[in-house]
Amino acid sequence: MGEFLSFVAVALVIIVTPGQDTALTIRNTLAAGYRGGVLTAVGVSLGQATWTLAASAGLDALLMASRQAVITLELLGSAYLVLLGTRAAFGALRSRASISPAAARPANVLLSPATALRQGLLSNLSNPKMLVFFASLLPQFATSFGGLIIRGAAFCSLTLAWLSACAVAVPRASALMRRPRAWRLVEALTGAVLVALGVRLALAAVAHDLGPPRRAGSVHLMLPAAAAVMAAR
Repeated sequence: MGEFLSFVAVALVIIVTPGQDTALTIRNTLAAGYRGGVLTAVGVSLGQATWTLAASAGLDALLMASRQAVITLELLGSAYLVLLGTRAAFGALRSRASISPAAARPANVLLSPATALRQGLLSNLSNPKMLVFFASLLPQFATSFGGLIIRGAAFCSLTLAWLSACAVAVPRASALMRRPRAWRLVEALTGAVLVALGVRLALAAVAHDLGPPRRAGSVHLMLPAAAAVMAAR
């Protein structure tokens, strides 16, 4: 029980540290209300459930052993974040001449439930730091198939609870967000954050490509795993 509580404590620190999944959840909450944010959180958790199954089957270790696979995942994640951020920023610019709060929200920002869910799922699956967590940090708390599943499920549940709480809390600023200028500013800022995270991820991919190869499961990867995940959330 003590080991499991230690895992929960580490997981909570990682989960509440802001990163791309948090930024996307907040952005989608502002765009489509708390339902859009909660559905984004569900998508993120489904992505983590996929990583859990991969870790339990040992597939993530195979990915970590392939340097090119990690670099490819980082580049794909970078491109996806830049795409989302650019669309948000351009949406804010296009709505600059709007005079009503409803018109201040561009049509492509008013997300459908399926789009919110899909964006959360793809954001998490394209996040290479999730690979680091499930391949390097999670096995430090469990080695059996059942143990990995239980801890992975706990991580997914805690993430869903936290991001859903954020989605419920954000609309409380709705009075401010009814102002078109404030909406455009927040949309532009969240877009810029997503683009910045994407650029940072691309630079990390370039650094990995130029740096010396690393072995999956090495001490070099396992020790800073928690810090690496926190930096990407």
